[in-house]
Amino acid sequence: MVKSSVVYECASCGAQYPKWAGKCEECGKWNTLVEEVQVGRRTKTAQTRGTGARLQNLNEIETKTMARLSTGIGELDRVLGEGLVLGEVCLMIGEPGIGKSTLLTQLSLNLERTVYVCGEESPGQVRLRIERMQKGKKAQNKEPKLKLLAETDVDVILTTIEKEDIALLIIDSVQTLYTADLPGMAGSVGQIRECTGRLIAYAKRKNVPIMLVGHVTKEGEMAGPKVLEHMVDAVLELTGDRYYDLRILRTQKNRFGATDEVGVFQMSETGMMEVTNPSQLFLAEREEGAIGSAVAVIMEGTRPVLVEVQALVVESELPVPRRVAQGVDARRVQILLGVLQKYTRLAVGSKDVFVKVTGGLSVKEPAIDLATVLAIASSVRGKALPKNAVAIGEVGLLGEIRSVGWEQKREKEAQKLGYTQIYSRSSHRKVGEIIQNW
Repeated sequence: MVKSSVVYECASCGAQYPKWAGKCEECGKWNTLVEEVQVGRRTKTAQTRGTGARLQNLNEIETKTMARLSTGIGELDRVLGEGLVLGEVCLMIGEPGIGKSTLLTQLSLNLERTVYVCGEESPGQVRLRIERMQKGKKAQNKEPKLKLLAETDVDVILTTIEKEDIALLIIDSVQTLYTADLPGMAGSVGQIRECTGRLIAYAKRKNVPIMLVGHVTKEGEMAGPKVLEHMVDAVLELTGDRYYDLRILRTQKNRFGATDEVGVFQMSETGMMEVTNPSQLFLAEREEGAIGSAVAVIMEGTRPVLVEVQALVVESELPVPRRVAQGVDARRVQILLGVLQKYTRLAVGSKDVFVKVTGGLSVKEPAIDLATVLAIASSVRGKALPKNAVAIGEVGLLGEIRSVGWEQKREKEAQKLGYTQIYSRSSHRKVGEIIQNW
């Protein structure tokens, strides 16, 4: 017989408790426990339990070489690992308005036999977006073979597409799905977990890749149970500043590829445009010979990217000088200012210091340290760095320049773009040596 019981489940991490509590002991968040009715499965008979399953030797398992399905979008293929694997389930998350639906709409237009489940929009709204994206482009001889399905019941969706020959299924979004077999509204922990489980079973049985759109919370974390990230094969995160047109697609998890690849896009009226050379985008408006400007080589995945670091140092009118940083950690800037004060004797202690990475990019790796230090020193001294100079390196608390990963790859990218003067651990040991000699 079917058994049911009431449990309290955390809406953040999915942990279950027999009774309500104000705080979840697993993730430490307050007021996240919601009541869920847990429906058990029918108990198997003793004969069925005693039969068991068949064990297979490794050499008995047949393997099939399945070619990856190219998405037609080079940057997306790079992040996925040269395309989609048949039967793969991918989850794409990002803030509202960042471009998730736009990117997946482009994907659906590139592939034939695609079903787009629009749970948040009507088919008419999706068509308006497609017409806007195709505006100004050359007329195509054939209509895109895209089918839309306005449904949120996962059982109806699976029944509808069961006998269809499709190549890709897009769900926008997973938080809108529900099943009548479970209580609770769409978006609850139990509903998301059960609906995703049924979609994964369909994908593995039919070898049809599925792209799921997921929401994020106001803290920037994925909405729904944490177990959802474990269930899917890949988790993609689309990030960017809404005030800039740059979008970066990163991989948080990928069972069929690397997790260090990054895709770069530029948002436009006609959709997401691929950026094959991000360095030219970030340095397009850089003024040569500008005081307080330095170029750094950072790594976005396995791709070296040149960015500009700007610094402004002025006399402070406040008792406590201001330290403002945009695109780089403000606490790290504080440390670098202490290093400058100690080992280069530049007077920065009583001045306001403003540091910014242009282009709206946020950089966390320490390889940007040397460029930040040189940009600040340039502003203090009122002297510009050489126009063909680039900085690669981490700065230690003793004023030394430390090596960073992929250094040869960074130098090769800088030289390809015409930067011949490379400041790094190979050229100088101390920060003071660079500042005194340029």
